[in-house]
Amino acid sequence: RLCHPEPHKSGIYKTKGKKNNFIARGKWGSKKEFILSVAGAIIGLGNVWRFPYLCYKNGGGAFLIPYSLFLVLCGIPLFLLETALGQYTSQGGIMCWRKICPLFEGMGYASQIIIFYGSVSYIVVSAWAFLYLFSSFSKELPWATCDNEWNTDNCVVINTYNATANWTSPVNASSSSSSSIMEFWQRRVLNLSSGIETLGNLRWDLALCLLLCWVICYFCVWKGVKSTGKATYFTATFPFLLLAVLCVRGLTLPGALHGIKYYLYPDPARLADPRVWVDAGTQILYSYAVCLGFLTSLGSYNKYNNNCYRDSLCLCLLNSGTSFTSGFAIFSVLGYMSQKQGVDISVVAESGPGLVFIVYPQAVTLLPWPQVWSVCFFTMIILLGIDSQFVGLESIMTSLTDVYPSHIRRGRHRELYLLLICCISFGFGLFLVSEAGPYILQIFDHYVCSGPTLLMMAIFQSVIIGWIYGAERFYDNIKDMIGYKPLPLIKYCWMYATPLICLGTLVFLLLQHSPLMFSNTYRYPWWAYYIGWFLATSSLSLSLPHYKSPQSPANTSWIILKH
Repeated sequence: RLCHPEPHKSGIYKTKGKKNNFIARGKWGSKKEFILSVAGAIIGLGNVWRFPYLCYKNGGGAFLIPYSLFLVLCGIPLFLLETALGQYTSQGGIMCWRKICPLFEGMGYASQIIIFYGSVSYIVVSAWAFLYLFSSFSKELPWATCDNEWNTDNCVVINTYNATANWTSPVNASSSSSSSIMEFWQRRVLNLSSGIETLGNLRWDLALCLLLCWVICYFCVWKGVKSTGKATYFTATFPFLLLAVLCVRGLTLPGALHGIKYYLYPDPARLADPRVWVDAGTQILYSYAVCLGFLTSLGSYNKYNNNCYRDSLCLCLLNSGTSFTSGFAIFSVLGYMSQKQGVDISVVAESGPGLVFIVYPQAVTLLPWPQVWSVCFFTMIILLGIDSQFVGLESIMTSLTDVYPSHIRRGRHRELYLLLICCISFGFGLFLVSEAGPYILQIFDHYVCSGPTLLMMAIFQSVIIGWIYGAERFYDNIKDMIGYKPLPLIKYCWMYATPLICLGTLVFLLLQHSPLMFSNTYRYPWWAYYIGWFLATSSLSLSLPHYKSPQSPANTSWIILKH
């Protein structure tokens, strides 16, 4: 049948035997390891560089209304769905669908391809952060001066406000002058080529930083959940300590309250803009790592009777709470920067890499002991990026191992396959640390690892569990594990709210679609758009129903959808 009657009992490999020399699948060493691993997977760069800016841009405190609604109606239901699915089947992102509903096994393959694409591309951000971190161990921060070999004659140092001159944001530097921080970013770190058509030279310093990132990821994952769980004791907790330090330091700066006001002051009129609601929905999917198989693989190592419902609620609140707190750390410093330089905060507020690699480094040059704060900030950025990275790598390895247990679990095969995946990913990543790397990175981000792709996966998941497998049936499975059923609201979200909201958001995004541009100035060549759509469809096409039973004719595959 297309939906297995007892998925958690269907062909699970559990033990090590002398005859086949299997290595046991394993479980988390403790409940803490699961919590920290999931926290490391979901709490990443988006919490720091995306949520605070969206909140500021979309009505301050008023933005929390659509954000909270999407959290309740989409975020928490999908989070619980994936975590419970992994725990119930004790299988990773691919085999869980084969156990639950073989017709949609392709959902698992699609999610793993998306993780692979994301792993190849987003780790470059950690490589950039490593370069900034190493540069912070100098007598004077290199982006705070114009005396370096990469600086031009038009370089200017922006530190304190000069009443006789018009201040220009480092991000929006004029053609007649460029700030020292922009020249460090554009000429020292990226050295951008003229376009994606010109690949340019390999940035060897970035390539070495990228190699360092992959070496760290390999050794965090090479022993499976044993090493992953132990690594997260540091990688998942230390960023919270650094965030707390940066938050306290920021709130004690003059002008901090001015920045917090811009961050949270409510503007209810913005709620009439559909884009605000779309931003809230896509941020939930982006920051909760749903629809990627992360949570399914991590949940599969739980004990069968673990209270995944309570864990999901606590982790969701932790994730959103971290996003909210990050806004205080960021906007308090931006408020100080605004007051120090005598400009409106809207001039310095940025999102994404512009915040992490331009605005915040500029801000630390205005603080006493700038090297200390720079080291703290970029260490936090590295850990946030690396943690999500190696947990994603663990998800891929878990899924592959569950599909081919008799081969990968034998001897040191797992370590060798992991090494092969890391080497292949590093090889592809070299294109992203070339002089055309940022152009390529934006294609991955826009077409594969963001809104439309995740929205379609969310629709498929909720429909499969809510209607094909059966929401009530899945509720019975959860009750079998934890002893009671979750709130009925979540069941109705799987069936109605989540797919309809995600579908509406997807339609709006497609109607508002415009050709991708880099920095609002560079238009990609036609073939770059085709590559982007190929990357997107190469994953989503696998999620379509496909099933062939070896025991029955092909034309009977669609007869029975539910047990």
